[in-house]
Amino acid sequence: MEGQGLRDRASDFEAAGIAILGASFDTVEEQKAFADKENFPFLLLSDTERTVGESYGVARAPDHDFAGWPRRASFLIDPNGVIAKVYDFADKPDLAEHAATVLTDLQELS
Repeated sequence: MEGQGLRDRASDFEAAGIAILGASFDTVEEQKAFADKENFPFLLLSDTERTVGESYGVARAPDHDFAGWPRRASFLIDPNGVIAKVYDFADKPDLAEHAATVLTDLQELS
């Protein structure tokens, strides 16, 4: 999962002044348990109302077989709050390389 790769490179993101946030439709309690289990040093946001998921285009249709889960994606947001890059995991990329890819893209934005 992309979160583990980001966790493993968290110090690199911190050194670059970059904040990592995760989000899903899980409850606060579920998010906390998952973050504790995975030793995530970053926040996981609870979007049980699916508001953020809808805004970012990752919420699935209510009649979809996996409606309870957002589509997997990451967003690189620049200092002005503009989405600079979208990483869509529908094509099942190498999640182990995701953090390295984001760090490379960060350098290109600088």
